[in-house]
Amino acid sequence: MDRQKIFLLFGAAWLSAALLTWFVYAKTTAPKAEKKITIMAAVRDLPVGARVKKTDLKQVSVLEKDLPTGAALKDADALDRVALYPVAANEPLTDSKLSKTTGSEGVSATIDDGMRAVSVQITDTSGVAGLIQPNSRVDVTFTRPGSMAEAISSTILQDVKVLAVGRLTQAGQTLDPKAPKVPVVTLVVTPEDATKLELAKNQGKISLSLRNPLDRSTNDNASPVTTEILDPMISARLARARRGRTTTVTGQIPNLDDPRVWQELTGEKKVRDEEKEKAKLAEEEAKRKLAEKPKYVVDVFRGEKHTQEKFND
Repeated sequence: MDRQKIFLLFGAAWLSAALLTWFVYAKTTAPKAEKKITIMAAVRDLPVGARVKKTDLKQVSVLEKDLPTGAALKDADALDRVALYPVAANEPLTDSKLSKTTGSEGVSATIDDGMRAVSVQITDTSGVAGLIQPNSRVDVTFTRPGSMAEAISSTILQDVKVLAVGRLTQAGQTLDPKAPKVPVVTLVVTPEDATKLELAKNQGKISLSLRNPLDRSTNDNASPVTTEILDPMISARLARARRGRTTTVTGQIPNLDDPRVWQELTGEKKVRDEEKEKAKLAEEEAKRKLAEKPKYVVDVFRGEKHTQEKFND
């Protein structure tokens, strides 16, 4: 055999043996460089109910085979979610331990410290025709019904945050179309305002005024509105009374807090007197008809002729 061919065959055999040896070594002895994945973990211990903030998050790398189920891979996957179970520092954040703020478990965590959530019932009219959405800002108006002397309307709360509308806790959120609609709006208020709101709900009508979200101004001098603003004649009479031009028999300025005086000024007394007079006349007419009605009626038959005899006594 030609010497050159022998060298070629020997070189090929040596190269094949070397490759086979490296392959066996790489598969059995050499350490493997496994793929790693970056996930989000807690910087500090998070108690139950804690809302995850950006400062609570950090990135850690784990082997792909050790990746926890439902792990948060980026900030957005964990930010503003609520811890359903205690989370230790450096522990990966997973879906099983976090709740979205749109869930019933997480909504309470969105309420700021020292605030309370109170729901008020609304209609299309009192709820601004459905234009109010979660995170809107509203004013709360209370209206007390009653007579002209009793009716009053006033703004009792200003620049209040809307936490939820029915079961919607985020603008644009969709719910099951078959789920029943809840005509309520949940507001975030202070404990003192919560008490005021509950009282107003039970004493009159509540309505909401939608605000521009950038308008954070409040009117501390807002005064209640009475029915005199609706009727110029009543307003003029009250103005004269306040100036002392309309006086009672004793010459004193009328007490506008007295319902009888108010009725005199607004004309309610005349209307009520007319109603009483009509009721009195109707009662007298009923008595007259009752008096005219005979107490006894006797049927008298004379052959084929039939007559009735009526007796009062």
